[in-house]
Amino acid sequence: GIFSISIRQPNPPSGKPHLAYQPAMGKVAKSGSKKLEPITRDYTIHLHKLMHKIQFKKRAPRAVREIRKFTLKRMFTKDVRIDTKLNKFVWSNGVRNLPRRVRVRLSR
Repeated sequence: GIFSISIRQPNPPSGKPHLAYQPAMGKVAKSGSKKLEPITRDYTIHLHKLMHKIQFKKRAPRAVREIRKFTLKRMFTKDVRIDTKLNKFVWSNGVRNLPRRVRVRLSR
């Protein structure tokens, strides 16, 4: 099955966007990043290759951190919330015997 990870974006500050400077030629340069629109994508995370040389008692917690890191890299946001079903699936075989791969649905 596919497990979900939801990502929340911080609320944008109210008011107009800050203008860094106004060059000649009438063009306006804005400072800050582009607004990230909501999006949903499916990925397969290969946990087995991420767990090489990780001691047994730290594997499942490390896998959850790696899933979080993977999501940060793909979705460009700080707030990552892992669904309880995904967490239970990662821990389903115990702390050391992880599933080799996991299918996740990332939604921003």
